[in-house]
Amino acid sequence: MKSIIKYRNLNRGALIVVVAITLQSCFVARDYVRPDLDIKTENLYRTENLPKDSVSMADVSWKDLFTDQYLEQYIEEGLQNNMDIRMAIQQMIAAEAYAKQGKAGYMPTLSVGPNYTHQEYSENSQFGSIFSGGLDTYDITANLSWEADIWGKIRSNKRATQADYLQSVAGHQAVKTQLISSIANTYYNLLALDAQLEVTKQTIATRESSVETIQALKDAGQVTQVAVDQNIAQYNNARALQIDIETAIFNAENTLSILLGKAPQEFKRSRLDNQIIDQEIKLGVPARLLRNRPDVMAAEYALIKDFELTNVANSSFYPSLTLTASGGLQSLELDKLLNANSLFATVVGGLTQPLLNQRKLKTQKEVALANQERSLLNFKKTLLVAGSEVSNALFSYEAETRKFEFRKNEVEALRKAESNSEELLKNGYANYLDLLTARQSALSAELNLITNKLSQLSATVELYRSLGGGWK
Repeated sequence: MKSIIKYRNLNRGALIVVVAITLQSCFVARDYVRPDLDIKTENLYRTENLPKDSVSMADVSWKDLFTDQYLEQYIEEGLQNNMDIRMAIQQMIAAEAYAKQGKAGYMPTLSVGPNYTHQEYSENSQFGSIFSGGLDTYDITANLSWEADIWGKIRSNKRATQADYLQSVAGHQAVKTQLISSIANTYYNLLALDAQLEVTKQTIATRESSVETIQALKDAGQVTQVAVDQNIAQYNNARALQIDIETAIFNAENTLSILLGKAPQEFKRSRLDNQIIDQEIKLGVPARLLRNRPDVMAAEYALIKDFELTNVANSSFYPSLTLTASGGLQSLELDKLLNANSLFATVVGGLTQPLLNQRKLKTQKEVALANQERSLLNFKKTLLVAGSEVSNALFSYEAETRKFEFRKNEVEALRKAESNSEELLKNGYANYLDLLTARQSALSAELNLITNKLSQLSATVELYRSLGGGWK
């Protein structure tokens, strides 16, 4: 008789397992499809020369883009030691752990352990009269629980955790791209400040000599004391400018130290004149921003995650099929616990349909839909911002390139004007105010030329970053 009952129980258990496996194919969860963004990607760059080649300068490694040995060294150090990079890596590790947990969602839960239970009964109760008021129970029990993924809830949760991990990877790539850009811009800024400091020191030496010349002309009666005072003022103005530039250099070095994860210090560097980025400017088709820009990719992974969590929320309204089992050894006497007669087993399978749960499931669905819509809007916004940044960087690069020749011509003309004014003043054919104006204009023009060169380099770096370069 016992064997017949056991046989029936086994058949029932097998039937539940077969039904569960069969129902696993009945998914209600939808597959993610990239939504219509309502954005014409071909207009993102706002240029008449729309690129048709899919090749982009973003595909170039930063090691090939930057040829300055010091800059390459600092970028390498920054990628190893920068605090933001290291924090992004830890975020990746945490997301990866959740992704592994999501993959294990199909597995059952299993626990096992020994237990001791003492129950003290009232002597006037039914059991108290039998067990003399108390009962000791010893057992070693294993508990197993497994939920069939009938509606795709576990699958959707797995995909959500995977998307979250990929979002963290893209986030790390975005930090890496931004870091390379920041290090390069800070380094170029230092070189520009060095060049401006060099020009300023030369100007100081020239003006110091000029003060002596003007004093001699004043003694000869060719100019007044006003001319002498004006030259002294210009000399001191240049000395003050030198201090301002040295302060800016000091601050820029401290900024570079933070980017490299180091204590504040001086840094070896090259010269601004030696900086040449000879990579051809290639934008690639605008649609490539979806695959090149880490922040755009991260925004889409966030959308995928929220899409899958919406699937999870939807599937929570349907009944869940759960199989639970427990078994082990149980005895009233410790010395008989390991006896074959102490074996026991229980198998329970059932469908649970949620009915009243304080509106929790409906709230979960409403929140999931709101999060999904927010992620979609953020995805669209991120793509628009990416296109705008490329457009701005491209326009800036072209503008600074066109300006450079004009700046050079301006410097040459003003330096000649300064030299001629000084010569004419010595011979009594010019006013000292003409000389002062020419000198100040020449200094400003030379500093502007350096700034123009810096802006050109910075625009190239920004174009590289905005296209999604640096992380590959």
